[in-house]
Amino acid sequence: MKYFISSCSNGKDSLAMTYRLIEEKRPLDEIIFYDTGMEFSPIYHNWDKLKKRAESAGIKCTLLNPECPFTYTMIDKPVNVGKANEHRGYAWCGGVCRWGTTEKLKALDKYCEERYAICYVGLAADEPERLSKERKAYKKFPLAEWRMTEKDCLDFCRKRDIGWNESGIDLYDILDRVSCWCCGNKNLWELYNIWKYLPHYWERLKALQTEIERPFKKEYSIFALEEKFRNGYIPIHRTRKKVDV
Repeated sequence: MKYFISSCSNGKDSLAMTYRLIEEKRPLDEIIFYDTGMEFSPIYHNWDKLKKRAESAGIKCTLLNPECPFTYTMIDKPVNVGKANEHRGYAWCGGVCRWGTTEKLKALDKYCEERYAICYVGLAADEPERLSKERKAYKKFPLAEWRMTEKDCLDFCRKRDIGWNESGIDLYDILDRVSCWCCGNKNLWELYNIWKYLPHYWERLKALQTEIERPFKKEYSIFALEEKFRNGYIPIHRTRKKVDV
């Protein structure tokens, strides 16, 4: 008998997919959420809300975690032990060093493969590049099947009173993606908005930067960015290049 799992990050796409699967009574046995411990607060609120809905329909909900705390891997984990370039910590996750994404995908794939499950993945219909990279036969993409774009997913959620509100701000009004608040793939426009509207996260980024030698962005540390923002620099919001996060 086939076993069906929905992989849900609690962002707009995977939430729209999972709620629609539930609403349409599609085969769904379990929902899994990989929690890095570095998510925005509304992600956890939406997970709690989804759990109540799913469990009332008899659907199991499972929280997965990294093998080591995220900050340990970022700052203290021994890397390249015994080699000339041995050091501690992988530093910021993003760009060419997306170690967090690699860990996440390995954990999700392992969980589904061990259960011989069919895994629903929330890639939207307007993400052809990401869809084309998926090769595993057990993965299914309902959003592409339904021709739901990223905007459709956000509209779907908002019509159902599913939001990402923090400090009076909807995160999708100031961020392209609500991935980890310390994600190195965040662009300058997103970072400016975190500095301006979500100072509690900005302070946490500054604390991490004191522990990490590598600048957050190639050209700028978090402290250098803050100085630019304080001096009146406002980044232009350009259409983002879609990447896995």
